[in-house]
Amino acid sequence: MNGGTIVHSIPGRTRLQVLKGLAQEKVEASYRLIPGIHSAIYTKESGSVVLHHDLDLNSKKIVYGRTSALSQMKNKSYKNEFTASGLAFLLDFLIPTTRFTGWMKLISPASLASLFACKSMIVNGLRPVTEWKRPNADTLSTTAIFASILKGNPKSAIVILFMSALSEIITDITAHRTKNYVKDMMNVDTPYVWKVDAQGDERKVSMDEVSIGDHIAVFEGEKISADGKVISGWANVDQSSITGEYMPQHISRGQTVYAGTIVQSGNIRIEVSQLGDETAVARILQMIDEAQESKAPIQSYADEMSERLVPVSFLLALLTFAVTRSWDCVLNMLVIDYVCGIKLATATAISASIGKAARNGALIKGGEYLQKLSSIDTAVLDKTGTITEGRPEIVKIAPYNGFTEQEILMYAASAEEHSSHPIAEAILRKASDLNLTPYEHDHASIENIVGHGVKALVNNKEVVIGNQTLLVKHEVDTNSLTFLNKSIKEKSTIFVAIDKKMAAAIVIEDALREGMKRTVNQLRRAGVDEIVMLTGDKREVAEEVYQELRLDQFHSEVLPHEKAAFVKQYKSRGSHVLMVGDGINDAPALALADVGVSMGGKRTDIAVEASDLVVTSDNPLILPDVIQLSKSTMAMIRQNFVITIAVNSAAILFGLFGLISPTIGAAIHNSATIAVVLNSTRLLVNKERVPCKEPSPLSMTYLVDSA
Repeated sequence: MNGGTIVHSIPGRTRLQVLKGLAQEKVEASYRLIPGIHSAIYTKESGSVVLHHDLDLNSKKIVYGRTSALSQMKNKSYKNEFTASGLAFLLDFLIPTTRFTGWMKLISPASLASLFACKSMIVNGLRPVTEWKRPNADTLSTTAIFASILKGNPKSAIVILFMSALSEIITDITAHRTKNYVKDMMNVDTPYVWKVDAQGDERKVSMDEVSIGDHIAVFEGEKISADGKVISGWANVDQSSITGEYMPQHISRGQTVYAGTIVQSGNIRIEVSQLGDETAVARILQMIDEAQESKAPIQSYADEMSERLVPVSFLLALLTFAVTRSWDCVLNMLVIDYVCGIKLATATAISASIGKAARNGALIKGGEYLQKLSSIDTAVLDKTGTITEGRPEIVKIAPYNGFTEQEILMYAASAEEHSSHPIAEAILRKASDLNLTPYEHDHASIENIVGHGVKALVNNKEVVIGNQTLLVKHEVDTNSLTFLNKSIKEKSTIFVAIDKKMAAAIVIEDALREGMKRTVNQLRRAGVDEIVMLTGDKREVAEEVYQELRLDQFHSEVLPHEKAAFVKQYKSRGSHVLMVGDGINDAPALALADVGVSMGGKRTDIAVEASDLVVTSDNPLILPDVIQLSKSTMAMIRQNFVITIAVNSAAILFGLFGLISPTIGAAIHNSATIAVVLNSTRLLVNKERVPCKEPSPLSMTYLVDSA
């Protein structure tokens, strides 16, 4: 029983859509256990429940609250089953059923106590048959329980219940730990916070007293409790819960911090921008929840196969009785089945993988995409912001006509001071790094020429910054460009002219993302046969990256809609395509690929929405790691299939020939189920990749046809 889909919600009243045909009393009870809910009315036919609750209780809290309530109900159910089975066993010891004869065995104290102890299993076994005509694993167990009591051996029924309950407890604990592997780590369990008032004084208050726009202080060793921007101080912050990167990040004024991260050293003050369910960590947890609830195709196959095997078990039991006339052999056919092991192990493996991927900084949006990742053979990578840093940097200034590098930077920074263009930001960043102050200039004189550059009046001189076309247009003598050597001409270059004279050439480059060369190698080792780059940059720029990374193909000067066409082309050849991008222009291609990936801190909301895998950090090595994890998951699931079928088939054969008792058969069956579930949790074992810096990666050219 899942939390459900919101159909209708107003303050104090919410309607949720859950599954049809569930037990009314259980559905209503599970909601009434949530603090703040006054009544719950479930309609069996429509599968919806109407709740009346406190005004401050929203739908998300209801869904999470019900998950906790269901867990409490399940634990209580287990406790009741163990207590009742213990009493039934004691009754059979004090008043043995062997004292009774004929039909009196059916109403012996031990038999009646056994039926009472097994009532939950019996209901779960009979309801699918009566309502949906589809028997399940509990139907087999129910039949075995009735057969044991008819035989006059209620001890067997008690053992079946005990073994089943024990198996479920172990698998539930394992599944819970698997599912909450990331949640426990990312939990923002900060009951109080240091709130800073208008006078700058710090006061310890409850999180309920903090609002958006408030200032809070976070000290060394404390967990940040809200998203926000640093307004003062500095800190080294462990952001592994958000980005998967275990190296602390140095954070100072103006930078953004996130709830759930930890200040390892230093102290900061933050202006709160997001609280509670709106924080980045809360959205990540919601995404993980949704991903773990969605089924992969292999899970649907496992469920379908296990359901089909239930009638086979009944058929085997009938044939066994017809041949052997042995109740023990029949019971073995009923207590040993393939259903539990196949379903539980598959679900646990998928959940464990999604949890581990999230722990390492990759949010997979569902089991379907995890399975698709295992068959990826073609990777299509966007260049700017994915392969490269997406941030142009000045690598060389070639002054001319008697100007110095510092003078050129001061003139350029003055002209570009109010521009948001990436190249303008690179110029301003370089000037700031060298502690250079821009010249006085007339702000009104600044003229941005779209696609070419900028013109301004700086220090009473006309400054033109841009490409060669702009310089020619403003009658600058470009014959002096011969002073630039060939290597500089091949780079992306902007020119600076002062009072109609050539003053300098500034070389701009966009560096390869750290770890990208190693990522390409690891992708090939993970089974990706073809790695292709798409970019809107010119051929010369794209070819340099292509050769440096030794890619298989590249396509330059590609428009946004053409990126999607290229993905479609590769898919039409039968390839399983992974598309990696970060911008709005990548969204169509991300949506069309078998698996779309948005990567890096600069990814847009639209790219995240269109993608199936979100990499929360700027570390590209996460990509091959996730593909390898998906392959390991599918291999683990296949291994679990083999173990479940082999062990249970052997137990069925032993039971068929009377070599084991039903009790031993039940023990083998449940032990096999527990074993494959525990086997699936091996995926959680962390094998952290040791980061290594690549030796002096070649800086990649940033296309500049405009300033």
